[in-house]
Amino acid sequence: MKKILLFCLLSFAALSAQAAVDASATYMYSSDYNQVRAGAVLPLGLNAAVGLEGRYVEDKFSEEEGAFQDPVYSVYLPIHLDLDLVKINLIPFYYFKNKSDNPLLQDTSAYGISTQLVMNLRQDEVEELYTQAYIGVSYARQKATLYREDTLSNENYTQMAYTLGLRQNFFGAFTFHVAGTAYQYPNGISDVKDFRGIMDQNDLAFTQSYDISRALGKYVLSTRITRVWPQKRSTLYAGYHYAEFYTADPQHSILVGNSFFVAANASLDVAYNHLQNTDGNNKRDILFVNLNFAF
Repeated sequence: MKKILLFCLLSFAALSAQAAVDASATYMYSSDYNQVRAGAVLPLGLNAAVGLEGRYVEDKFSEEEGAFQDPVYSVYLPIHLDLDLVKINLIPFYYFKNKSDNPLLQDTSAYGISTQLVMNLRQDEVEELYTQAYIGVSYARQKATLYREDTLSNENYTQMAYTLGLRQNFFGAFTFHVAGTAYQYPNGISDVKDFRGIMDQNDLAFTQSYDISRALGKYVLSTRITRVWPQKRSTLYAGYHYAEFYTADPQHSILVGNSFFVAANASLDVAYNHLQNTDGNNKRDILFVNLNFAF
C-alpha cells in the first residue's frame, strides 16, 4: 500500500509540473482535536481532475476517553469525472497504522472509498435555475477494537454508507441542499456497545459538520442553504444536521460560514461549527479555516 501511495505521489508531482494546479490548506481547531489538511487538484482536460490530500489529526482528550496517543495520518486520492449527463466523484483513502501500547487493543488502520454520482435533473441558464440529485455509496474496512457485551474483540470491521441528496438553485443567488445518510455493518452491530476505530466517519459522507466522529452511526439528516454573489465570488452559508449513533448519544450540529476571494487566484473559507448532544451535554465548538489558491 505504501509503495502504491508513493507511486501516486511521484506521478502527481510529475504531472503538476506541466499544468495549473488548484491547491488548498485547511486548519481546524476544537477542544478535542487539532486537524491540518493539505492537498492539490490537477485538471486533466475539461472533463476530469485528479487530486492528492494528506491529513494530520492530534487528539487532545485523554486516552481513557478513547484518544489515540500518536497523531493520526491519512491520505486521499480524489478523482472527478464530468460527463454529459452525470458527474462522478471517487475518493479512495488510507489511514496509516497507529500503534497501541495496550496489549488488549490491536494496532489500528483503515482504508476505503467514497463514491458519488451527481445527476442534473434540470438546467435552465436563462432563469438561472438548476436541480441536482446525487447518490453516494461508500465502503470502509478498519482494524478496530469492538466492545461486545462484556468482551473486547479485535476485528477487521466493515461498514457501508448510503446517501441520497438534492441541490436546488434559485435565480443564481440561493442554493438549497438536503441529504440523508444511512449506515450498514455487514459484520453485525446489534451487540456492539463501544468502538475504537481510527477513521473519521465524515470520510464516508459529509454531513454538514467539521467534527471528527469515530462513533458508529445509524443515520444522519442534514440541510444547508447558501447565499451566492457570483460577481463578488463570495458566499454565506448555514448548515444543520441531526445524527443518531449506535455507540454515542444523538447530536445536533449547526454550521455557519463565509467564503470569499482575497486575491485573483486565492479564496478563503471561514466557518464556525457548534455541536452538542440532544441532552445538552458534551458541547463543543470548531473553527474551520480553508485557503484555496491556484498556481
